[in-house]
Amino acid sequence: MDPKQLSRVDTLIYAVYYAPRGRYRLYMVASEIARRYLSPTDYLIGIIGEEGSGKSTLIRGLFPGLELTNEDDGVNLSRAPIYSFSPEDFFSGHTFHLDVRYELAFKQKYKIKEAIRKAVEHKRRVVVEHFDLIYDILGMNAQVLIGIGEEIIVARPTVFGPFPQNIKAIVDRTIKYRLMAHSAEDITTYILERDYNYKSRSPLIHSDIRHGFVINFPERPEIDLDELEAKVQAVIDADVPISQCGEDTICIGEFKIYCTGPRTHVNRSGEIENFRLLKEFRLNPLTSEFMLIGMVGHKTIAGFEDIIEYMDIED
Repeated sequence: MDPKQLSRVDTLIYAVYYAPRGRYRLYMVASEIARRYLSPTDYLIGIIGEEGSGKSTLIRGLFPGLELTNEDDGVNLSRAPIYSFSPEDFFSGHTFHLDVRYELAFKQKYKIKEAIRKAVEHKRRVVVEHFDLIYDILGMNAQVLIGIGEEIIVARPTVFGPFPQNIKAIVDRTIKYRLMAHSAEDITTYILERDYNYKSRSPLIHSDIRHGFVINFPERPEIDLDELEAKVQAVIDADVPISQCGEDTICIGEFKIYCTGPRTHVNRSGEIENFRLLKEFRLNPLTSEFMLIGMVGHKTIAGFEDIIEYMDIED
């Protein structure tokens, strides 16, 4: 490992990234995280986040080619090969994936613990999804903890933390804003396509901000933002169901829209809180693009200040 990278990893408390909502954007961020923060000697990786947060997509971006033993939506169900791991088997795998929540339906906790410890002790990498559910009996923290809610949190724990419950508390608290923002973004995209002739597959660039979304236009749009906001709010007020209805398609009420993150949504449009548009297009001077900015929810304290727990040391 490059000495500069080693120094950065050794002094890392935690890093925070926006958690993109589209699959390909999440792949790109995951690839960047792997390049910056993972080393070949990281054998225990803990992943934390709720269903629909994008954990499976994140793992695929972090570890391309790794076969997942289970996905939150139950599409890929296969026996975890870690249980048959033998250090004497020359052809045994070197990286394993384990979904603790899924495995607990079939195996006792101590069996899962034994499988993880055996692989790690023989210098095999284990990527543990829902790591917070096994930490209490595992007897060790992950070398790298990654949580995904509204943000992606990357931490390299020490004896003082962060601990899985610290990161889980944050991602559980913030994931709802990511779901609301994504749903509001897709409703806005649909209205732009239907009423203003902007196609969802056109080269409009989508990006992320805290509690909101950004849609970039190459030229200043001739759009009344009060009118656009009212049209989006009408869909929200109708409280229509939002669901996946294809590999890269969601249904919002009766209409369909292309989406590469079809599971990262609220269940009904009425769950979107305090939607509003910034009433002016912001110019990005670096790209000469005009930014449409949408916001949801209210200002909240995420809890990052409590991510490290310090021991009380008496004189």
